[in-house]
Amino acid sequence: MKFDFATPVDRRQPHHHIESLDTEGGRPQWPSQKWHSYADDILPLWVADMDFRSPPAVIEAIQQRVAHGVFGYGLVPESLKQALCDWSASHYGWEIQQDWQHWLPGVVPALHLASLAFTEPGDGVLTVAPIYPPFLQVAKHTGRQPQTVDLRPPGEGEGWSLDLDALDAAITDETRLLLWCHPHNPTGRQWTREELSGLAALVERHDLIVVSDELHCDLLLDEGAQHRALAEVFPGLAERSVTLWAPSKTFNLAGLTAACAVIPNASLRKRFRDVAKGLMPDANVLGLVAAEAAYRHGEPWRQELLQVLRGHRRLLEERVARWPGVGFKAPQSTYLAWLDLRQSRIGSESSPAIALLDRAGVALSDGAAFGYPGFVRLNFGTTAAQLEQALERMDNLLA
Repeated sequence: MKFDFATPVDRRQPHHHIESLDTEGGRPQWPSQKWHSYADDILPLWVADMDFRSPPAVIEAIQQRVAHGVFGYGLVPESLKQALCDWSASHYGWEIQQDWQHWLPGVVPALHLASLAFTEPGDGVLTVAPIYPPFLQVAKHTGRQPQTVDLRPPGEGEGWSLDLDALDAAITDETRLLLWCHPHNPTGRQWTREELSGLAALVERHDLIVVSDELHCDLLLDEGAQHRALAEVFPGLAERSVTLWAPSKTFNLAGLTAACAVIPNASLRKRFRDVAKGLMPDANVLGLVAAEAAYRHGEPWRQELLQVLRGHRRLLEERVARWPGVGFKAPQSTYLAWLDLRQSRIGSESSPAIALLDRAGVALSDGAAFGYPGFVRLNFGTTAAQLEQALERMDNLLA
């Protein structure tokens, strides 16, 4: 391989320190949310960032920008907007325009902005569960009515699926906004054309606006799979949709806070931008540089990453097969695995996630935050050595 995905990066002790600003108690200068939320003997496979260095082209671009030495208020460059247009056309078959783009610090802020921009207090904000936890908080944070529909659980040989009848039944006269995740976090589902067609019909029939979080769309793990944006597959949705993209998951740039809302409808775009004023900071100059470098030069790195993640997925499948009672469907996308531990050896525990933390020394995301107690989400976006070590620890409780 041209790129190094095997050498562990010491994220607990960064190599560069500011000597005159030593931290108290030996803490590193730039603590990692993933690695410093737990004791040093805990292996963290929870929050969705990877343990791989970002593409060299991205690092080089940031270094060049840092060498400039001035970090004043920035603007989104036309070259970045065009880079995203080119990426969309070549990877998703969707010809988007530069003026459809609104760059902002992240997808989670975009979800909240959409609720504020497109609904009124008391309106319904609908999503499916299990789901990435911030989806479940948007309505509460913005004074709207939370509405949640369960996905259909896995059957024999089948993965999680969309229950269109249940979704239709959950839509009320108050429902205004659908928060969608495509591909899905945490199950890793890549939705079928049939599921998306039924979803599109419901959105149009009930006159909803849909926000499609497509953050993991560049991490499809099945060979030959191609992402198609919801608004591209169903052009009728383009005028009532917000598509959210970012290089953060694909290229491990989450800390640089650069994401894009693609909004073809000029009226919706204006409402979104008007609400953002005063709530969102100006563009992160380093994040924008990193995003453009990733979209222009990161493809070879991404292709190697996919091969690594496919291997990690196989390793995980082989290991989970040894664990009696653990429910698992291999993800079609993302570097996240969704495990049902309710019938496992620790299924009687009040929280299997806490049992694994306390007794195995492995930190996973607790399914309760996703709306599903008894489940855990495991991040396998780490080196093979660290993943193997964590799985061996889990063997002690689950095998």
